[in-house]
Amino acid sequence: MNITENSYLNVQDETRTVAQLVIAAQGGDRDAFGALFERYRSGIVALAMRRVRNADEAEELAQDVFIQAMQKIDQLRVPEAFGGWLRQIVHRMAINRLTRSRVAVACDPETLEATCYAVGTPDVFAQDREQAEAVRSSIDRLGALDQQTLKAFYLHSKSLIEMSNEFDAPVGTIKRRLHVARKRLQKEMEEDTLQAV
Repeated sequence: MNITENSYLNVQDETRTVAQLVIAAQGGDRDAFGALFERYRSGIVALAMRRVRNADEAEELAQDVFIQAMQKIDQLRVPEAFGGWLRQIVHRMAINRLTRSRVAVACDPETLEATCYAVGTPDVFAQDREQAEAVRSSIDRLGALDQQTLKAFYLHSKSLIEMSNEFDAPVGTIKRRLHVARKRLQKEMEEDTLQAV
């Protein structure tokens, strides 16, 4: 293959949808899987970093996730759900990695008590609880569509594509709904603050 053919394939992969790439990868097209890897790599590494909190382990976990995905891509029944499926693999493999790497350390109660500390004070915990309650209360006063959009994205950790499928709306519409719902929530929170003062 010469350089022009290779660059043509790269441009072709960039214009194909995730579903088209997944279907091609399921058919054995390694270039399609490579394009999926390029599209999702940074997001998967970031998610892995949040799980394992170590840059080197996050990179290693991301590699393992893509190897697992490549081996099991035939099991994915809904090609459009590739991103969510990949995130599930990250979560599962991160949990496995963390539980296997933990080493139990026995110590006496006095040592344990001396090494334990709380991040924050009771006042900080109370403020956090009050703020979370205020956010939930404000969300409950929003319209049904705003509530569904915010809860799906923030509480249920659904991707834009998953929300697009669930709400039967284009991703652009979901982005706009999310933006509008955030603005309405912010306004609702500001009104609460003004009423409290």
